[in-house]
Amino acid sequence: MPEKDPTTISLLTYGWVILLSIWGGVVHNIRKVREGTSNRFSISELIGDVVTSGFAGIITFYLCEAAGTPSFITAAMVGISGHMGARALFLLEELLRKRFSK
Repeated sequence: MPEKDPTTISLLTYGWVILLSIWGGVVHNIRKVREGTSNRFSISELIGDVVTSGFAGIITFYLCEAAGTPSFITAAMVGISGHMGARALFLLEELLRKRFSK
């Protein structure tokens, strides 16, 4: 079986990863509006959350694939990191900084 790389992953897989990630970002945006963290609904803020969540979800998916994580756990982690958005990216950045600054 050939080794996996980003070009051998099916479009269907990328589709569910992006959908879960974006769904997490939309839920995060709705929660911010309802809690009052964001004053009112803003389309630009929603787009920012969705784009950030999509990126966080893709990165999480790649990390899970590299680690051989089972697909259902990967799906859950992608959704959670999508909801976390920029916070997930910050945590990954800190992890990498600690790992490689020694």
